Amino acid sequence: QLSLFRLIVKRPFSTSHSSVDSKEMKKFQLLAHKWWDEEGEYAALHSMNDIRVPFIRDTLLSMSSNYHPGNPLSGIKILDVGCGGGLLSEPLGRLGASVTGIDPVEDNIRTADRHKSFDPVLAERIQYKSSSLEEIVEESMETFDVIVASEVVEHVADLETFIKCCSQVLKPEGSLFITTINKTQLSYVLGIVVAEKIMGIVPEGTHEWEKFVPPEELERLLGSNGFSVKTMKGMLYNPLSGCWSWMESTSLNYAVHAVKSGARGQSHATDTLPETDIQQRSATAGTVP
Repeated sequence: QLSLFRLIVKRPFSTSHSSVDSKEMKKFQLLAHKWWDEEGEYAALHSMNDIRVPFIRDTLLSMSSNYHPGNPLSGIKILDVGCGGGLLSEPLGRLGASVTGIDPVEDNIRTADRHKSFDPVLAERIQYKSSSLEEIVEESMETFDVIVASEVVEHVADLETFIKCCSQVLKPEGSLFITTINKTQLSYVLGIVVAEKIMGIVPEGTHEWEKFVPPEELERLLGSNGFSVKTMKGMLYNPLSGCWSWMESTSLNYAVHAVKSGARGQSHATDTLPETDIQQRSATAGTVP
């Protein structure tokens, strides 16, 4: 979350497409000790767990016939890309998943490691690495059942490379969950002017509107890299209540669930759902209890 990935591009891609962005790295380095302050700079990410964790949990349960009472995600290997201080890794670990959290900012990983150490159960289920996604590709081809990239893709410099790397470390028929911000006039006004400059909901300079990702662009990149988009739904943050809720419009924040094709090398434009089907599925998938 809110963290850039240093994506050194694997061959045959040119290294000129590297997603290294030292400016983004320094930005989050300064806030590495603030992750677990629920009233601080990352308060909105803490409250986002109220909808993103059930969305991930319920979607995965709907795809599986195995259910473990108390540990519904038992046996599932999850990669949390851009894990920051572990805000999403920990609740997924508590649901029984085996979680690997990676982040290129070493101080983020130190914070995450320190926090999980207070819970012996989490200490066993979660491992953190100060690592780029590209380094994970080298050692973990088709290793993970699930990848979560929450509030990350708007910070990478090369989104297509990021999606390619996700596909490489995900097992066939594995799930990819993304939450991010649409690139609209409304998202500029509310996401940057209001949230950063007026209300201070997130630190000023956290986001660059030019890096926001339209859903159509994300769906196109996913489709061309062997993913089928199953769900796309809008998210809304209420700064007065500090709560997130689902909404039909994706004009601000939105969440995506995509599934990697079952056979390696398959990539067809027909894999992706028409927008009407996505909206219909969105109305029923990932319902918050």
